[in-house]
Amino acid sequence: MKLIADLHTHTIASTHAYATVTEMANEAAELGLFALAITDHARTMPGAPGPFYFESLGLIPKYLKGVRLLKGIEANICDYEGNLDVEDSLQNYLDWVVASMHTITLKGEATVEKCTNAYIKLAENPNVNVIAHSGSEYFKYDYEKVIPVLAKNGKLIEINDSAFRYNKDNKGNCVEIAKLCKKYNARICVDTDAHFTDTLGRAYKTLEMLKDIDFPEKLIVNTSVENLKAYFDEKNISY
Repeated sequence: MKLIADLHTHTIASTHAYATVTEMANEAAELGLFALAITDHARTMPGAPGPFYFESLGLIPKYLKGVRLLKGIEANICDYEGNLDVEDSLQNYLDWVVASMHTITLKGEATVEKCTNAYIKLAENPNVNVIAHSGSEYFKYDYEKVIPVLAKNGKLIEINDSAFRYNKDNKGNCVEIAKLCKKYNARICVDTDAHFTDTLGRAYKTLEMLKDIDFPEKLIVNTSVENLKAYFDEKNISY
């Protein structure tokens, strides 16, 4: 099992990432990836680019070095009602919307109840493709309650390899989320959250974990070109 796409990555436009779009695409091509989502941070993240950056992503070709480039964004969940820091018009314009919680952008005490409410409300947003790195201990939610709702609404639940590389306190939560995704037939994507080329496409620890729990590959959209194209067809994303 290996990745055929990395669906959550960053470039120098995020200012705390350190590779260009071209460098990321070159690395993806070297790895033989079919697709790459460029998902720089939305505006409330310090150092993030403004709306005009995302509105101009159409200048980037659809394919670069033979890799399908998805023009996307990592939107911040900015309150516990599941609202994002990205206008609906921009969400509609982009190929790919990743939504996530960050301590630096989501203020107020985080409780399981409030985080659960935020994700359930967010599930109603038709523009969101991926619920990113939700294994955070700080933003813990009721997995049993939320995962079936996300699955019903066609959201991809990301298992982010950075939890295994950097945030080891969150590893157990990621394993629990993966087991419940298996239980509820919820589709997932395995991503690296790469901020430089050296981690792009290299989600080895997550893939090893999924193998250990006998996770069905049919539920992983980005380990098979067939699975990913089926998801693209469902969401009217061209390839």
